[in-house]
Amino acid sequence: MQKNVDLLNGPVLPSLTRLAIPIMATSLIQMAYNLTDMIWIGRIGSNAVAAVGAAGMFMWLSNGLASLPKMGGQVHAGYSLGAGRSDEASRYTLNALHLTVLFGLVFGLVCIVFTAPLIGFFKLNSPSVVADARYYLKITCGLVVFSFLNQTFTGIFTAIGNSRAAFLATTTGLVINIFLDPVLIFGIGPVPAMGVTGAAIATVAAQFIVTLMFLYFAAKDDVIFDRINIHEKPDIKYISSIINIGLPTSVQSMIFTGISMIIARMIAGYGDAAVAVQKVGSQIESISWMTADGFAAAVNSFIAQNYGAGNRTRIRKGYACSMGVVFIWGIICTLLLILCPGPIFRIFITEEAVLPLGIDYLVILGVSQLFMSVEITTAGAFSGYGKTIPPSVISIVFTALRIPMALLLCRTALALNGIWWSITISSILKGVLLLVWFLAFLRKE
Repeated sequence: MQKNVDLLNGPVLPSLTRLAIPIMATSLIQMAYNLTDMIWIGRIGSNAVAAVGAAGMFMWLSNGLASLPKMGGQVHAGYSLGAGRSDEASRYTLNALHLTVLFGLVFGLVCIVFTAPLIGFFKLNSPSVVADARYYLKITCGLVVFSFLNQTFTGIFTAIGNSRAAFLATTTGLVINIFLDPVLIFGIGPVPAMGVTGAAIATVAAQFIVTLMFLYFAAKDDVIFDRINIHEKPDIKYISSIINIGLPTSVQSMIFTGISMIIARMIAGYGDAAVAVQKVGSQIESISWMTADGFAAAVNSFIAQNYGAGNRTRIRKGYACSMGVVFIWGIICTLLLILCPGPIFRIFITEEAVLPLGIDYLVILGVSQLFMSVEITTAGAFSGYGKTIPPSVISIVFTALRIPMALLLCRTALALNGIWWSITISSILKGVLLLVWFLAFLRKE
């Protein structure tokens, strides 16, 4: 089978599907990667889940920073390849990697130095939860540079049309994580039980192996990476172009996470069990948004290359095909969360006192899964055009709306469920409005 998918020629659906399936599989593996952590941590208890949930917010925040070089590098590499400028694509790739390493090291240092106030923001109740959260933050975010590199490599390989590299690398990481989690969390033989700290070490070790896998695939590549001169210094012209494309997405993601952190602080007022419910629930919910995000990455590269080549008709066909798939997937996820919340949540936390909270979360958030999938995929389409501002505007405005909605609704009889409804309502609005905006944009193209 051809390693790199030709996105410029041939039937649209097969080309898009060949690129998207490995990305979606990679997203599902990444979801399994996260869920594996949560299953083992959940066996320790809801306090451990709360600790990981609080510290994990900063890992989520870091993804916003990582998305800047990833998005900018991926879009520009796709443009350049579509226009037949492979040398230019390699320079964008090198400068995206320079930014990635810089951001990863700086973010890691900040998390290590300011661990106490960062975890203190959530006002967690139990001293043991606070201590575990600090350890988890220092390890996972202190060495976040590997996660950053993996995201940028994923974006560049997707731009090339080789989504299999990310699939194979991420699969390797999952296997390693599945093996290391129980060993380091509970201890086996001479290895002591390390609890939450063990989970953090397992995560970072797996990410490091994934980075090594990407470096191996890069050494074998003959499209972009073989043209890179690692001794070449960063070029401000390329870096500026990467920032121009990636900054709106990065700001959107970081603001989104910042708002989610404020919401998490509100949730903590209902007890550490509520924090655990949000952490587990969001991981379960990732079955829809991580898959949609994977398809959005495929749409991004498909549109970027065809836009660079001037294939406008092919772009419209590609978007229509992608939305058909996403609609079906979104409906399946909605039905899954609404009809089977109890059995799903029990996989992660079995404490009877926590289960009703988890069921409420999944049912309420299940209502918005289709709309969230539409929003994510359409944002990928906008980004393929280099238009990252429209999805950023929609996301920032309506995600910010969650705070006043949550404050209002949680004072009613809904209580904690009012916070969950604020998330669902805003997701519905974002999906509908961004779809309408993109369809209007296409009419003008």
